[in-house]
Amino acid sequence: MQTRRAAAGRTAADPAVAEWPGPAPWFRAALPGRAARAGADALALTTALLIATLLRHDGHLEYLNGTGLMELSLVAVLVHTAAGIQFGLYTGRWSYGCFEEILALAKTAAVTTPAVFVLDTLLGRLAPRSAIIAAGLFALVLAAGIRYAARLLQDQRLRPRPEPGTRVVVMGAGEGATQVIRAMLRSPSSPYVPVALLDDDPTKRALQVMGVPVAGNRHAMAEVVRRFHADAVVIAIPSAGAPLIRSLTDLAAPLNVDVKVVPPVVELFGRTVSVEDIRPVSHADLLGRREITIDLAAVAGYLQGRRVLVTGAGGSIGSELCRQVAQFEPARLVMLDRDESGLHAVQLSIDGRGMLDDRNLVVADIRDQQRLNEVFAEHQPQVVFHAAALKHLPLLEMHPSEALKTNILGTYQILQTAIRHGVDRLVNISTDKAADPCSVLGYSKRITERLTAAADAAAPGTYTSVRFGNVLGSRGSVLTAFAAQVEAGGPITVTDPDVTRYFMTVQEACRLVIQAGAVDSHGEVLVLDMGEPVRIADVAKRIAESAEGHVQIVYTGLRPGEKLAEVLLGPDEPDHRPNHPLISQAPVPPLDGAVLSLLDPASPRADLIAVLRWLAESPALPTGGHPGRRQAECTMRLGRHP
Repeated sequence: MQTRRAAAGRTAADPAVAEWPGPAPWFRAALPGRAARAGADALALTTALLIATLLRHDGHLEYLNGTGLMELSLVAVLVHTAAGIQFGLYTGRWSYGCFEEILALAKTAAVTTPAVFVLDTLLGRLAPRSAIIAAGLFALVLAAGIRYAARLLQDQRLRPRPEPGTRVVVMGAGEGATQVIRAMLRSPSSPYVPVALLDDDPTKRALQVMGVPVAGNRHAMAEVVRRFHADAVVIAIPSAGAPLIRSLTDLAAPLNVDVKVVPPVVELFGRTVSVEDIRPVSHADLLGRREITIDLAAVAGYLQGRRVLVTGAGGSIGSELCRQVAQFEPARLVMLDRDESGLHAVQLSIDGRGMLDDRNLVVADIRDQQRLNEVFAEHQPQVVFHAAALKHLPLLEMHPSEALKTNILGTYQILQTAIRHGVDRLVNISTDKAADPCSVLGYSKRITERLTAAADAAAPGTYTSVRFGNVLGSRGSVLTAFAAQVEAGGPITVTDPDVTRYFMTVQEACRLVIQAGAVDSHGEVLVLDMGEPVRIADVAKRIAESAEGHVQIVYTGLRPGEKLAEVLLGPDEPDHRPNHPLISQAPVPPLDGAVLSLLDPASPRADLIAVLRWLAESPALPTGGHPGRRQAECTMRLGRHP
């Protein structure tokens, strides 16, 4: 396998590939240009008229009207060229020999044939009428044949040589596989050579894609790999979900081949797959990958041409939100974070420069009200995605005052500042820990959901929260932790053999967050469908098995505030999905932000946790009336007497 993997990684700089330099300059220069195409069509049409006339006269040359046929050919060429220009046949609008060009050629022939028929009558019958009609068909076949012959020659020149490349079986025979095979076979430096396709659709059994045959379904993988001497299997299904990726990976595991995938749909942003997109299967592919459809018109309606602010822009969620929002061409994308390195990284990922010279990069702390006022006054955001938060459950259990200052008070300041500056739409990023909470993190995020619901009632715009679970690949996620433990030689630590969690890739989560921002919602939390929960022990086992050496798995027990199984909806929250099949909308009881002024971060830890729990869980807190009454209730909850 070392030889196979080395071949897969070769580039044009390697000797084995460098000896195949691709199309020579003389060949590129000889490819038919616009004038050459028109000349080839003229030759095809003239030849077609001659052949059709000879057939009409049973091959007797003495019946030919040579002068008349020459005159008619000239007329036909002029008509064909004019019609071709009109239909874009000679404007270089399409790639050579593609379906669109052949369609334009057919339209041109459909106009040319009757026009020549009429002109021949006006000129005194220079050729038999049946020959003119037959010549139109012959010319179409000849012109299309010339194009396809040139395209096949070009494709043969571009094909990588099979000797240095990795022989690949491609799983899937749909549009994704077609793009993959075309990318492999139209680049001389491609490290991959497709030899067979697999597809479960029985109607595709006789299909060939650029000469690569469908050789069976997924269950024939072992036999096809052996028969075609394949070195790798590429799963070329961009819409494939995690269960399908796991199933195909398990089938390939005993075959001693590399398994690779193409990116999911959400990572492609509508572009075609290239050879550079092909990569090894990641744990994110095995756990959280699925196709997320998005209402582009609705999303573009509230993002395109608008001023958008993202808080926590340097974090995992915030940075991906920035990258995806940028695709919708906002008038301004303001990225706020207190981590300057995070801001540098997200700018670099968006514009490729990372010069840190853009006023839309804002270093600020959401705890600083004065700084928030300055930022909102300068940039006047119309849409806000609030992703800044502290998220590590065990740390916040030890330091609940920090959860109060950042997650709760920081969010409240963002909400109030947004209301004062007339923000039209605000999306607060929450977590599944807020559903039936039992931890400081859960209490703090549930309180922010209630504060957001209160802001929605007080503001003319739409203020909503979006709740989802664990994000694969984010900083501090379980996969990151497990990878670091494997790198250190183990062991992998798991809290409990039966603990389960919801998983979603960061791209999918942010795509749904952006979609949720377009949903008509008031006083609700929008809960993203995370699919089925995954046993963490199974994840750890898969990662341990993929490690080079033996890695032990150790169970440590649940930590304070942790649940054995997370839920996405609380006991009193219905699973109601009126606007999107993957977004539930649950009502949230609003919380009057005035009660927050009575909380003291310096309170004893146990007292502070108790009042946070009360604020999170109480179904009906006072939202008006005499301030003394609110103070009395809060101080009683703190274990004091008014």
